[in-house]
Amino acid sequence: GDILDDYLRTDGVWILTRNKQFYKTNNEKECAEKCEAERNFTCRAFLFTRKKLQCLTLAENAKMTVAFPSTDTVLYEKRIYLMQCKRGIGTDYRGTEAKTQRGVPCQKWAEKIPHKPNYTPEKYPNAGLEENYCRNPDADENGPWCYTTDPAKRYDYCAIPECEDQCMQCNGEDYHGEVSRTESGLECQRWDAQEPHMHGFILKHYPEKDLRMNYCRNPDGELRPWCFTTDPNERWEYCNIPRCTTPPPVSGPDSQCLSGKGEDYRGRIAITESGNACQHWNTQLPHKHGWIPDRYPCKGLQENYCRNPDGEKKPWCYTTNSSIRWEYCTIPPCDRTEQGIVGMNNVPVQAPLTEECYRDKGQSYRGTTSVTASGKKCQAWSSMFPHRHIKTPDMFPDADLRDNYCRNPDGDSSPWCFTTDPNTLWEYCNLKRCDDHTQE
Repeated sequence: GDILDDYLRTDGVWILTRNKQFYKTNNEKECAEKCEAERNFTCRAFLFTRKKLQCLTLAENAKMTVAFPSTDTVLYEKRIYLMQCKRGIGTDYRGTEAKTQRGVPCQKWAEKIPHKPNYTPEKYPNAGLEENYCRNPDADENGPWCYTTDPAKRYDYCAIPECEDQCMQCNGEDYHGEVSRTESGLECQRWDAQEPHMHGFILKHYPEKDLRMNYCRNPDGELRPWCFTTDPNERWEYCNIPRCTTPPPVSGPDSQCLSGKGEDYRGRIAITESGNACQHWNTQLPHKHGWIPDRYPCKGLQENYCRNPDGEKKPWCYTTNSSIRWEYCTIPPCDRTEQGIVGMNNVPVQAPLTEECYRDKGQSYRGTTSVTASGKKCQAWSSMFPHRHIKTPDMFPDADLRDNYCRNPDGDSSPWCFTTDPNTLWEYCNLKRCDDHTQE
């Protein structure tokens, strides 16, 4: 990747520092190379002035000294020295924790009292053995440690938290890290920009998705975090975010009944509402599909149980009937009063009317049909899986692009939808034109 990916950039900032070196460079990358090669001190940051093309390598970052505004100046701070958490076993940890897990202060690496060290700054110049900070110069599997100031205890480990934002749980829906390049090395487009690619992922419409800067995110239930790229010829790409080694946090009890849309349903019903047996999620017969359990570890895709991995109206499954691709399942509701009210009051409840036909081109169609003419299930308009598109609810606010219902937002000849079949982008829907004499 780019050498600048290892730095956090802040425009218009200058910091006061005693330890610095001046260099003449042509751009920020050359200045970063000077910082990497610095031997007069540990380079934690650098300043670059665009007008003078001046480069200052610095021994301190903004956490260690005073910062103030300065036009035409860019501050680049090495991310590794800003992190107060560890990745993996923490061999690259360069934080400032200086006491053991039991609270005993660490001995300075350059000192020999009370313990004569095997690991010193002279012997291991690249291990970051500064002051008395916790480090892992010997790649100990238990993580960063230090010699202690207790004569009776030679060394002990430090309590350094894991960097959750450096890895992803599940499919990275909650990833909040700062990776901003795709797996092929392309720079990500900012989420608040519409060039070079127009899109509907705007922060105000997705406030809970943390669409900051140009950081990789997964706002639409994709396989893993992604971004639009700054390459006009490559609309989007996945980002290379490693999966966390620790198990995901438990969000709440798994539901055995239907609450809301049933996305947390983890019961064992495996038959559709018309009586078809469900196809196992880890098989591709009789229906090929993309909901593979290994790809979606937190969706509960066990056996052939009914699930709702994609925000449908309620849990569903692919069927073992080769002529019926998928169907909803009948899951008992958690709140029994929903069923009991009718019997108690003896008042018949009118079922909501659904429109099964459309008028003119169907731009006014507001029914709930979500199946194409060939029987394929419609993709939700707010989803980008399996097909990416710009026909989103926020881009077409008057088109009522709810759930995965058939609609006609673009003046086509009749209502249509994107399909959940990866090989078929879109199809017209299984709808007939209304008879003009039908009573409204």
